[in-house]
Amino acid sequence: MIVGVPVKKPTRIVPVRLAAAAVAAMTLLAACSSSGAESSPTPSASPSVSASAAPSASPSPSPSAAPSITPATDLSAIEVTDADTPEIKVPTPWAIASTTTKVLRPATGQQKLTKDSVVTLNYVGVNGRTGEIFDSSYAKGTPATMSLAQVVAGFRLGLDGQTVGSRVLIGMPSSDGYPDGNGTTIEAGDSLLFVVDILSANFTDVVGEAQPPVEGMPTVTLDADGKPVVAFDKSKPAPADLQTATLVKGPGAAVADDSVIQVRYRSWVWATGDEFEDGWAPQSGRLGGLIEGWKQGLKGQTAGSRVLLVVPPALAYPEGRSTSPTLQPGQTLVYVIDILDVQNS
Repeated sequence: MIVGVPVKKPTRIVPVRLAAAAVAAMTLLAACSSSGAESSPTPSASPSVSASAAPSASPSPSPSAAPSITPATDLSAIEVTDADTPEIKVPTPWAIASTTTKVLRPATGQQKLTKDSVVTLNYVGVNGRTGEIFDSSYAKGTPATMSLAQVVAGFRLGLDGQTVGSRVLIGMPSSDGYPDGNGTTIEAGDSLLFVVDILSANFTDVVGEAQPPVEGMPTVTLDADGKPVVAFDKSKPAPADLQTATLVKGPGAAVADDSVIQVRYRSWVWATGDEFEDGWAPQSGRLGGLIEGWKQGLKGQTAGSRVLLVVPPALAYPEGRSTSPTLQPGQTLVYVIDILDVQNS
């Protein structure tokens, strides 16, 4: 089991229902996991070393490798079975000079990971010195969701640039893993091996085909910073019912009732045209904890999409909001929402 460091301070989606329990449900996806993942260990940095502080991969042999082991320069000696649950065969004791990745199963898609991606994956970790498994999401039966910004350096370096849908083998020296060990199954100087199935990842922008505009809906353009702005005739009565338009149709998973979604969004007050919220940064929450207009308008939408919602007060904040950002009672709201990721249990 790998013990993780504290994650970043959560950031919640603002348009929550007024119930306090719903507010508590909002978390930054980059600092959370899919269902059950809070209790599932992931390849996060140990308490004694953070991922950001760990040295980056070096072409020279790891100085912390055990003296009796000559570090390898590639992964040619490692065998991995081509099964749904892979097995790693290691000629122990084994070490590697620098973090190295080998693609075992190429992907057919095009989506690439970055060092800041939030990914859902299955993995098994093996100690190169002993050949023993020290962690496995396959064994737990639940994929792990994590931010690559929060994991050990070798895991982040090994997955950077890899394609969603692929299976990869990563070997990392102690300097990119746990230089001081993890206190249990990993000792100082141990090189590590991971086999990783990359199941999905968040999008950093909308991806897909632009959809025809919906007559009568506000028009959406982008400002100089690439952020959406809306135009509509605020002198006209606000729509009485929820209005939804898909501006860009993404290729990812569809939003369901219990999905955890990662989004960025902006919103405006229909009556004045003034901006209500500027949430144009990735953040997440469970759909069930959001306002009714989002629950109805986003269900069935897909990751990678941009969605326009006109939400009547009954489905948003009929009594207004007294907390920041404040809102007078009875206000219709206009939202532009980018759905960057969808996690379904």
